[in-house]
Amino acid sequence: MMTMRWQIDPAHTSVDFAVRHLGISTVRGVFNDLSGTLEATDDGMLTSVEVTIDAASIHTRDQKRDDHLRSPDFLDAARYPTLTFRSTSVTAQGKGKYLVKGDLAVRGQTRPMSFEVEVSAPITDPWGNVRAAATAEGKLNRRDWGLTWNQTLEFGALVVGDEVRFRLEVEAVAKTPAAVR
Repeated sequence: MMTMRWQIDPAHTSVDFAVRHLGISTVRGVFNDLSGTLEATDDGMLTSVEVTIDAASIHTRDQKRDDHLRSPDFLDAARYPTLTFRSTSVTAQGKGKYLVKGDLAVRGQTRPMSFEVEVSAPITDPWGNVRAAATAEGKLNRRDWGLTWNQTLEFGALVVGDEVRFRLEVEAVAKTPAAVR
């Protein structure tokens, strides 16, 4: 059986995240630079996912906050320039739906995580490329990756929540088939 390799199209892909702020609101942000590949069987079943995100590309619409998030208090982007995810298993959950488990590396810490993925059927774009899209959602506790900076406010709330919710909207272009590993 052959697998098809898909290259993530960074111009049509987004990685969004949301974290509670001061216990009363949510701050949202994105990572602007990423790359990666997906693999699927020739009948369209997702088999693997690899994504690399540029840590310094974090953007929350506030330069001071972004600089703090790039600092050693959080991502330490100078020492750890990328966040990476590599799947260890992909389990079909129904038509076009998967549970993806893998290893997420952030700040030199690699931990297992999982998330749900929904994949669209491939189409041929106006330029002759075969494209497909996927949406993934999940959450993680940032402390599991050593992102522990915080302050407790006098009324007991934390400046930055521990739970990070994320959503990936991925568009990928089919590359040449590769033999199954």
